[in-house]
Amino acid sequence: MINLGIFLAATGIMLLEMSEASAVAMALSAESKNILPFLATIIGVFTILVPATLLGREIEILPIFYIRLTSAILLLYFGQRLMKSAKRSMKFQYLKNFPKSHKEELAEKGINTTAFLVGATEAFEAAIVLVALYPQGFTSTIYGAILGGIIVIMGSFILRPKIRQIKQAIMKVTVASLLLTFSLFWFIESVRSINDFYLIPIFIGFFVLVYEYSIYGLKELAKEKLKTENQENRRNPDNGND
Repeated sequence: MINLGIFLAATGIMLLEMSEASAVAMALSAESKNILPFLATIIGVFTILVPATLLGREIEILPIFYIRLTSAILLLYFGQRLMKSAKRSMKFQYLKNFPKSHKEELAEKGINTTAFLVGATEAFEAAIVLVALYPQGFTSTIYGAILGGIIVIMGSFILRPKIRQIKQAIMKVTVASLLLTFSLFWFIESVRSINDFYLIPIFIGFFVLVYEYSIYGLKELAKEKLKTENQENRRNPDNGND
């Protein structure tokens, strides 16, 4: 018999934690223009949730402090790399013909590792709650967790085409902001508990910071480029007719 309270609690924790993982996965997937980051996140989730289901309460002995701290450091590293990549993409967008190097195209190779890490960390936090619910209703907990996962997956696939339409420069700003947000959040969570509500103002703050960093000085460069092109056209009026 299903215990409604346990069922809803399991559904709720899966919605909460997996929505955070899904937000990063969708952004990373749209940025890299393939589904590999999304799949990496799913693999990270199952890597934790399957053993958690089989092992039960033994998961409580794992050192979550070190997991969160390691995750925070890695996300900080990838976040600052994406900040630099976002600035270059903004420069390309402003100047149109600013060349992209092959090295820059490969700069986010660690993005799948980040996606896996996000999925695993969020799944670990969900697993701690699910394990605590097992003694009160194992079947209700499992069914609730499955329902929560299905809702998140369906929502992610519905929203994913919309996210893919966003310009690459803005997507990189968004992804960098997300990574830096979770990095700071998990640094804080390593030493004290913090309400997930604070993710929203932290993300907004990082988005403004990364965006301003990305466009800094580009308007002046665009004006200089336009001025140079106008001078060239005046010197060689036939160029504009080619």
